[in-house]
Amino acid sequence: MNNAAILLVDDEQSILELMLTVLHKEGYTNVDTVMTGEAAITACEGKIYDLIILDVMLPGRSGIEICPFLRQTTDAPILFLTARESDFDKLTGFAVGGDDYITKPFNPLEVVARIRSQLRRYLAANLAVKESGSAQPSSKMNAIYDYGHFQVDETAGELRVEQTVVACPALVFQLLLFLCKNPNRIFSKSELYEAVWGEEALSDDNTVMVHIHRIRERIEPDPANPCFIVNVRGLGYKLVQAKIGSYRRL
Repeated sequence: MNNAAILLVDDEQSILELMLTVLHKEGYTNVDTVMTGEAAITACEGKIYDLIILDVMLPGRSGIEICPFLRQTTDAPILFLTARESDFDKLTGFAVGGDDYITKPFNPLEVVARIRSQLRRYLAANLAVKESGSAQPSSKMNAIYDYGHFQVDETAGELRVEQTVVACPALVFQLLLFLCKNPNRIFSKSELYEAVWGEEALSDDNTVMVHIHRIRERIEPDPANPCFIVNVRGLGYKLVQAKIGSYRRL
């Protein structure tokens, strides 16, 4: 995991130097730094990163503004850094594709702990998808969950919507696959988090909400009015057989 490629994006040289020192001390040596949003976009176009730390207040376009552009080229975890603490800022960061949110001033060791946690989940999920796609098919493994409008191919690690393969980040795919394996069953956010991330959910509801949102963006004809993944108020989420599709396991 210490070979993971990390991108630091901040316009304060002192913060970049502090984070570089801490990360190098912890064994992370494959770390790049840039100071503008445009430079971050260029960096992600030229290199595959495993994690990005992104300052919100950047010169020119903000971290919030460039995050959707980064998401076009990477599904790596994005950790926002900001001095603003309002719930609106946090929700905005999650909505545009962020995975975590750290306010300044921060404890560098806490940031390292969060980096480790995000990398562990991300790299494990990517490995699981690669292994499922490279494994030899068998009668048990050759599972395709067909909902008419979309299909999830467990063996190939693919999501197809209207017969077109749709790019799907590893953790988003794992969550969708779990729901496909358990149709019409309600799961709380904590249950989904523990099932997919493999850890006890303490206060990580936002992580599940963000990934549900990313699934809906891919499989729902109208993400604002979901018909496949529905929210049962006060209980959680479930994947249902929408009228436009049909469920079958091949």
